[in-house]
Amino acid sequence: MITLALAFTAGAWVLQQLPSLPLLWPVGLLLIFLTALCWYLPAHIRQVVLCLLAAVCGFAWAAWLAQARLADALSPEWEGRDIAVVGVVASLPEQRERGVSFAFGVEQVLTPAARVPNRISLNLYRHNAFGSRDSGTGGSTSPAEKQAAIPQIHAGERWQLTVRLKRPHGSVNPHGFDFERWALENNLQAFGYIRTRSEYRPLDDMVWRPAYVVERVREHLNARIAQVLPGRPAMPLLQALVTGDDSGITTADWDVFLRSGVNHLISISGLHITMLASLAYWAVYAGWRRSYRLNLLLPARKAGVILGWLVALLYSLVAGFSVPTQRTLYMLTVFAIALWLGRRFGIARVLACALLVVVLIDPWAVMAPGFWLSFGAVAVMAFAGAYRIGMLAKWRQAVHAQWAVTLGLLPLLLLLFQQVSLVSPLANAIAIPVVSLGVVPLVLAGTLLPIDSLLWLAHALMQVVTQAMHWLAVSPWAVWQQQAPPAWSLLPAMAGIFWMLLPRGFPLRWLGWMGLLPMLLIRPEPLPDGAMRVVMLDVGQGMAVVVHTARHTLLYDTGPRYSAESDAGRRVILPYLRGEGIVRLDGLVVSHNDNDHSGGLQAVADVLSPQWMLSSLPAEAVPLQVKQHRACQTGQRWQWDGVVFEMLYPDVTSMAQVDLQDNNRSCVVKVSSRYGSILLAGDIEKSAEVRLLEAAGDRVAADALLVPHHGSRTSSTPAFVAAVHPAIALYAVGYRNRFGHPKAEVMARYHGLGAQDYRSDRDGAILLDFLSAEGIAVHRWRQQSMRYWYARD
Repeated sequence: MITLALAFTAGAWVLQQLPSLPLLWPVGLLLIFLTALCWYLPAHIRQVVLCLLAAVCGFAWAAWLAQARLADALSPEWEGRDIAVVGVVASLPEQRERGVSFAFGVEQVLTPAARVPNRISLNLYRHNAFGSRDSGTGGSTSPAEKQAAIPQIHAGERWQLTVRLKRPHGSVNPHGFDFERWALENNLQAFGYIRTRSEYRPLDDMVWRPAYVVERVREHLNARIAQVLPGRPAMPLLQALVTGDDSGITTADWDVFLRSGVNHLISISGLHITMLASLAYWAVYAGWRRSYRLNLLLPARKAGVILGWLVALLYSLVAGFSVPTQRTLYMLTVFAIALWLGRRFGIARVLACALLVVVLIDPWAVMAPGFWLSFGAVAVMAFAGAYRIGMLAKWRQAVHAQWAVTLGLLPLLLLLFQQVSLVSPLANAIAIPVVSLGVVPLVLAGTLLPIDSLLWLAHALMQVVTQAMHWLAVSPWAVWQQQAPPAWSLLPAMAGIFWMLLPRGFPLRWLGWMGLLPMLLIRPEPLPDGAMRVVMLDVGQGMAVVVHTARHTLLYDTGPRYSAESDAGRRVILPYLRGEGIVRLDGLVVSHNDNDHSGGLQAVADVLSPQWMLSSLPAEAVPLQVKQHRACQTGQRWQWDGVVFEMLYPDVTSMAQVDLQDNNRSCVVKVSSRYGSILLAGDIEKSAEVRLLEAAGDRVAADALLVPHHGSRTSSTPAFVAAVHPAIALYAVGYRNRFGHPKAEVMARYHGLGAQDYRSDRDGAILLDFLSAEGIAVHRWRQQSMRYWYARD
């Protein structure tokens, strides 16, 4: 059973690595052949074939579900167009900075010839945020629409809406989050917003289907907590513990929990579900066994099992049924069946059953870090405790389990996140008993019962936990961080962990540390002197470029700010640099004071503490963490590892011009290596291009060009294009951006000179290696890391 479950999971995992979906009929023939083969083989060989058959079954099952889900897609010709639909609010509406976001189950499409997926994600923007400025799908906003009243949306309601949609499309970067995979896993095949200039109206107050009823209950529980604790700092944390809705948790709080290693407790963890189920079991068992008549109807143990399992089921549903809650529920289900039947199942078999059920229901779960961490934690605890001789004291068992989990998950955490919390054992020793035994029961009781004091007490306890975690997280030694290790280093690391966790008496257990050495010590091969790597990150409609030399790193621009709690610095730049092992920037250039170029500045400065910064920003916009800041000015020049950096614009006259637009204050940097050069032109427009050509002359010529102003008509004059004469033109643009960048006539100018164009919306991050005289090696990350769900673009 265990081997077959692992083989099935491996087959599903292999499917998720493919750049395109396979044809199903050859896979079906292989299944028939392996099934027939099992009848004629000896028993010892049959086991091998059965494992192979299970792997092919997992592969085929995942492929069939993927094809079915991808077939339910929005037609490209209907992106950005008004579509009238009727459907049901299918999820708990989440409050965002600019409005409300929710899943919408489409029941009927009223617009002729339009085809809309069955499940979509919609935004209901406040004020005038319905227009294309926020959605990026095209269109404009009328004054009447700006003043339109915003209706109240509740889970389970049926509405007739006019919406504008686009297909799932996210940023694709090295070490970055894959939004399109997440959308596929959550069966969200289109994203958009509600048009209020057209008809929209409620049709039914409540659609009585089980899934919608659960979502309405979740909404009521959230509202109950918000009503009692309005504006309180820990209120969003309590909502996350009850309903799994973590949309209100601030980025600062998440940073604290991640650095202290207790983030698993803030969402619904398996520990909370197990604890509640156990409390329900013992409460029923203790009362039931005292009644003679009740015991004649049903033994007390079986009655306790039923209620404990029901409590676990209800809590899992209310919590949103995430992978950790699924894993815990399925494990408890197997245990409940075993207790009901009077049989004993080993923990390994229980875990295998839960693994199989999760992958059957959600084969995309194998791509989620939480899947591996969730099952890995239980597996490590089972292995570390299964072979111990004798009984340890309870406190020693708890300490040993925490040590085993911390050690056992270290390789996975380094591979997935490139960092490990060193204070996690201490932090969890404090947080687990307070949150699981104190906060969770109190907040659940206070939410379900009209006793406000329970919620206040839960809030006070949560505040204590948060303060303790903050004290631990601020320590400079709280987190170990390094570059992303090679994938193959996971095998020796896990073998070493296995050896270290063997029971006492096994020889040379300390040698297990040697298995971790490849993961900890192997560094990427450094660039040679005189060479460089330039990475234009995919940050949407914005700009962020990293220049690597042999021993230095420069960041040019920090991308846009998406919302109060999200920006390109935190979502794209920091994960990339962390994965590359960069813990501090040697230099930072912010071209000008526009959101799409400086929106991520604060997040970058908070974490990476750049040694110096050049920009055209006003003094009040420079973060306090930046100790050395100077204004960009023509003539600034420095050299790193044989690579020369020159500031070509703006000059003193331009910077002194009060009425000069921010775009025309952009810092223009030329980077020249032994094997080629690139010009980083910011957002300069025609007038600035004229001044640049007058001041720099032939020095603007470069092999590659970050096209100014994202390919706008206001830039890239024929004279400028001819003077630079790039072989490679880079366009930093967002998917279906409202400006229509890059413009066709601008691209034609570069094509006319033989330039090859690369676009972040089409190609993801673009890596340029200036490593040899043979030419610039260009790598398009969306193609290099191709997965089948990208094919819909």
